[in-house]
Amino acid sequence: MQQPEGQIDAPPGMPHPPLRPRRRRRRSGFRAALRVYEAQPQPQVQVKLEPEEEEAVPQMRVTSNIDYDKAYFECYAHIGVHEEMIKDRVRTDAYKNAIMHHKKFIKGKVVLDVGCGTGILSIFCAEAGAKRVYAVEASNIALKAKSVVTDNNLSNVIMVLHGRLEDVEINEKVDVIISEWMGYMLLYESMLGSVITARDRWLRPGGLMLPSKATLYMAPFTHTKRYHESVDFWLNVYGIDMSAMLPLAKQYAFEEPSVETITGENVLAWPQVVKCLNCYSVTIPELVSVTTRFKFKSMVRAPLHGFAFWFDVEFTGPVLSPMPVSFQLPTSSFDDHPVDSQRKDWRNPTLLLSTAPEHPPTHWQQTLIYFYEPIDLEKDQLIEGGVRLSQRQNNARFLNIHLEYVLV
Repeated sequence: MQQPEGQIDAPPGMPHPPLRPRRRRRRSGFRAALRVYEAQPQPQVQVKLEPEEEEAVPQMRVTSNIDYDKAYFECYAHIGVHEEMIKDRVRTDAYKNAIMHHKKFIKGKVVLDVGCGTGILSIFCAEAGAKRVYAVEASNIALKAKSVVTDNNLSNVIMVLHGRLEDVEINEKVDVIISEWMGYMLLYESMLGSVITARDRWLRPGGLMLPSKATLYMAPFTHTKRYHESVDFWLNVYGIDMSAMLPLAKQYAFEEPSVETITGENVLAWPQVVKCLNCYSVTIPELVSVTTRFKFKSMVRAPLHGFAFWFDVEFTGPVLSPMPVSFQLPTSSFDDHPVDSQRKDWRNPTLLLSTAPEHPPTHWQQTLIYFYEPIDLEKDQLIEGGVRLSQRQNNARFLNIHLEYVLV
């Protein structure tokens, strides 16, 4: 068993860089929220917020949330964000296919689109025969969405409401709630809370939630090419030894979770579920903190570069009784084959949007947490530990990631 080496953090003396302006979707906010530890196995994950976070919360929490929300919504006024999302054919086609699959249910019904953006999903619902669509959007892109609705002669069906979901008024119950709320690593941005609020306020019993279920996964990964390009490059630059740059290069490349695309060949073990969310019943308090234990068994001998996270969502029908389990993986298992059930997926592919490495890439890609130094991993070697994802106390849209692991 490897001995603990303590906290893996930014190299000594390296300051955290300022937040970069976000032009592409859902990037800023991961940084400075990551803690990775290598330690002996513990009976349970011991998680503690950093002292500076605890001290800062009481005096800035309310005003900070308002300021962060304003900045968050301003990001979605940028046309590039919506272009990136709409051009993601995997994402957009999945939503359109789901709407058309449930066309009989949607026809003649009232729909609520939470975070409608340009209004494209609202228009899909109108094309499916919805009687009325409330399209709620907090950013100023709502002004353009109104024009899009008018230009497509749908003003008699779609009503664009410019404002936060929590602040708008809708004077009737709705039959369908649709929203593309998923952030990187599923929970980043914390938009699901608004969807839950909409569900509890306006969804009729037996109504339809699209998506209906979301699952976050994790697995160890290897990515030698990426490490070589970002770090080993400095060992020999035009014949010059620039190894003094290595600490800075590692910090620049790995101090925050990286959103990039890997393939199934990069994944070293069968994935495990971090969290499964039933959109018909999940509550806001459940999202504040998600904790799970994991145990992976390496399928190959390879350098371990870190852990990868991805998610999928399902678009199953309305629930009149407790939701049936169509697909289930253990959230934490310590047998020799903790995720064998992953090998057969009986879910309807036309009602599934997946960001897994073996599926076609999406703009979400995968979220990778790199180690500063790779670890030699043997075939059949076990990796045990725990992970906690928690909302930042002064801004729930950001995530703290606390990860502990040990090689056995």
